[in-house]
Order: sequence, then structure tokens, then C-alpha cells
Amino acid sequence: MYIMSMQKRSSQAWLLLGVVLLVKSIAHAADPTRTFSVKDFGALGDGKVLDTQAIQSAIDAANQGGGGRVVLPQGIFLSGSLQLKSRVELHLETRATLLGSASRSDYRQNHRWYALLWADGQEDLAISGSGTIDGQGRELAQDVIRRVKAGEIADPMDNHRPGEGQRPLLLAFRQCRHVRVSGVLLRDSACWVEDYDQCDGLVIENIRVQSLAYWNNDGMDITDCTKVRITGCDVNSADDGICLKSQDPAGGCEDVEISNCRIRSSASALKFGTASWGGFRHIRAHDLIVYDTFRSAVALECVDGGVLQNVLIENINATNTGNAVFLRLGHRNLNAPVGRLSEVTIRNLSVEVPAGAPDAGYETAGPTVWAPHNLFPCSITGLPGHPVSNVLLDNLSVLYAGGGVPERAQVRVDALERVPDQAERYPEFSMFGELPAWGFYVRHAQGIQFTNCHFALKNADFRPAMVFDDVQKLDLAAVDLGPVSGEPAMILKDVNEAAFDQIQYPRSSQDRIRRLGKCSSIKLSPPDSP
Repeated sequence: MYIMSMQKRSSQAWLLLGVVLLVKSIAHAADPTRTFSVKDFGALGDGKVLDTQAIQSAIDAANQGGGGRVVLPQGIFLSGSLQLKSRVELHLETRATLLGSASRSDYRQNHRWYALLWADGQEDLAISGSGTIDGQGRELAQDVIRRVKAGEIADPMDNHRPGEGQRPLLLAFRQCRHVRVSGVLLRDSACWVEDYDQCDGLVIENIRVQSLAYWNNDGMDITDCTKVRITGCDVNSADDGICLKSQDPAGGCEDVEISNCRIRSSASALKFGTASWGGFRHIRAHDLIVYDTFRSAVALECVDGGVLQNVLIENINATNTGNAVFLRLGHRNLNAPVGRLSEVTIRNLSVEVPAGAPDAGYETAGPTVWAPHNLFPCSITGLPGHPVSNVLLDNLSVLYAGGGVPERAQVRVDALERVPDQAERYPEFSMFGELPAWGFYVRHAQGIQFTNCHFALKNADFRPAMVFDDVQKLDLAAVDLGPVSGEPAMILKDVNEAAFDQIQYPRSSQDRIRRLGKCSSIKLSPPDSP
């Protein structure tokens, strides 16, 4: 009964989401036949002389004339900060490059960011074409470092690199309505590649992101935005690939669809909640390809007091990825109550987790976390008294390299309390250190359902396949734990109201389910029933 009611609620939620997402906001740029070539305003396009003033003049003229298309023809147009304005489309033709200056002095700060292209409070904006926007991130970051050392810029240089606020982005749009970015190649930012903050009606389609130039190179950041469609994008980034954030306690990301994208990241591929002050509601991500990604294929995090709910993730194929699924409810923001993470469905997900660093050999690769630890499992973790709730995991297949041995930071199965809650820590799949399961670890949760899931090892691992600690209302149906596992195959600690049906245990397993603490109302299917 519980399973059916949960599925019904999920279906209703996704139906409502589908209706909402049919009403997509499209950027209403002015008539593209009204063109303004930047060369007519004095731009040289030789890659040597700054064309900032000429390009800005073309943008201003289009805006003042009621709107139009500002065209960058073939050439390399060197520029500092440019302000994009209402009813203007910036169009980069084939073999046209907007090349960001390598000098920080050529950039203007707007609110938090310095950026090559920025807009604040504008509407009906577009960036289009098949050209390139290149931030020269390596050279620009080195210029910032030189200025810090010379005393021109005050910055603590954490980890020997300047902070995010000192390094320019490629795109920074704030409080804009009806924005479309399509077709272009965005490459080599000195910081985040693009940030859309408090925008309404955002379309990002068929763009390529190639940014491995420096640290904090998030491919795409969507911050407190509503009515968003991201489709057909190819992202290769040194930090999170596609990342939803919420900095505003009264805001949040809502009515978002992410589809048909390819993602590689030296952090996580699809991530919600690095900042989670407001929250995330009515989000659907589907048909994604993930590869060579250092951290999680899917990371859903709520740690700053916000609400993450009504999220559907489906049809994800990830290879050579460090972690499959990470769901985390934490309490980093001590000035707000604990938030809520609930009503999440993840289905049709296939992930292969290798033994070593998945992004080895990439420029600006992730830090080594495997050395002192065995491989990390999928995890769903809340806090005592604040569970992650109502999560459906349907048709998941995760293949682990295995190889876990007791000598690496072992957490004994009879001492699960040694796993720290880490309520105030930055959320990351490796935040707990060693975890006592190789397949899936669930702690402080309720209403968790696994259906038609398969977890397997390439090599033996001494740990159980699954550990459930402080879980209420747990359902497992048609779950396959592969041919080999540690002993026991599964641990239940302080689990109440659980049902198990059609569980395929490892052939060699002698101790299938071990109960610890206070477990009650556990229903097992034959031959494991009492």
C-alpha cells in the first residue's frame, strides 16, 4: 500500500511538472533582420587591439534603436567587459571569436562578479551563433595572481590561488527575463563559465562548454532561476558540470528541465545544492550521458535550510565516474532550521565506478580521495530527527570495481556509530570518510523504496552490499546484490517497517541480513522470512 501510494504521488507530481514545462519562456529578441555589425562601429577583429568600445557601441545602438542583432563576423575580437542590454541578440558567426582580455583591469565588476559578458535587470536577451567565446582563463588567472602579489588586489590566495570573486566569468546574467543562449562554444574561463542569477525564462540549448583552464570552472550555474530549459549541451568542465544553486532564502530554482546533455567533470556532473538557502522544486533532468567524472553522477544536496522536493532524475548513463548517487540533508547554515529533502525519484540510471581516479590525466583534475579509503558507495543521509524522505530508486544499475579491504580505514559492522553525521560540513560524497557498505548506505531516512535495482562488484569487497541505519518505512523489491559481497550481505540497524521481496543475494552469502539495534515490523520474503 505504501509503495503504491508513493508511486501515485510521484506520477501526479511529474504530470504537473510536465504541464508546467510545456509553457517554456523563449527569448523575444528584436527582429534579427535589423543587424549591427561590430565592424561598422570600428572593431578590427585582429585579436590584438581591444575592441571593447566598438562592440559596446554596437550593443548600445541596437538597444536604443528598439532592438536587433549585433553581429561578430569572422575574426578574433579582443575585449574586456561588455554589457548586454534588452532586446539585443549577440550573434557570433562561424570562425568568429570573442576573446576575453588577459588583463583583469579590462573587466568591470557587477555585484559579485567580474565578467566578460554581463547583464543586470534586462529582458529579451540572446547569445547565438556557431562562434566561440574564449576567456583566456589561464593567462587571466595568472594576471590576477600577479596583481595580488603586487598589492593591487587584496585577496587571501586560499590554496595559492585567488578567490572566485577576483577571477572573471564568461557570462554573468542577473535578474533578467527571457534569456536564450544557443549554439556557441564557451571555453577557458578563469572561474565559473556562466552564472544565471534570479533569471526568469531561461533557455540554454546546443552550446558547448570546454573549460579546464583553472579552478572553480563550473560549466553552468543556475542560481535561483525559474522556468529554465537546458537541452542538447556538451559540457567538459574542471568543476561541477551543470549545477543548480540557491543563494536567496526567499528564492530557489523552480520549474527546470535539463535534457539530452553530455557532461564530463572533475567534480560532479549534475549537482543541486552547493548553496541551498531557498531550494529546488519541480525539477526534471533526463537523458544525460556522463563520463570521466571525478565525483558524483547525481548529487542532490540541501544543507543551508532550503527545501529540495519534487525532483525527477531519469535515463542517466554514466561511465568511469567516481560515485553514482549522493543525496544529503545537512545543517551547514546554523542560522536557519534544518531544511527538507523529499519527494525524489531517480530511475533508469546506469553507472560504472572504477578503481582509480576517473579524471586522471585531465588538466585541473580532482584531488586524490581514494588513497586512504575503499571505494565510496551510493548514499542517502539525513540527520537525527531530520530524515531524507520519500525517495524512489527505480531501475538502478551500478557496477563497482570493488577491491575493498579491511586495512583501509575499516568501520566495523558492529560499530556503525563511528560514521560521523558531519551536520555542518560541506556536502560531498566522500565527506564521511570510510563507509561500511560497498553498494548503498542509507542513514536517517524514511519512505525509501528500491525497485528493480542491481548492484555488483568486479572484485571482492569485505563490506556488506547495503547498510540501513535509522530508517523508517523501507521497501526493497526485485533487488539484485550481484554474485559476491562481504558478510553479511545486508545490515539493518534501528529499522522500522521494512518489506523485502524478490531479493537476489550473492551466491556465496552465508549471512544475508543482520539486524542490529531496535528493528521492528520487518517483512521478509522466502527463504529469508522467519
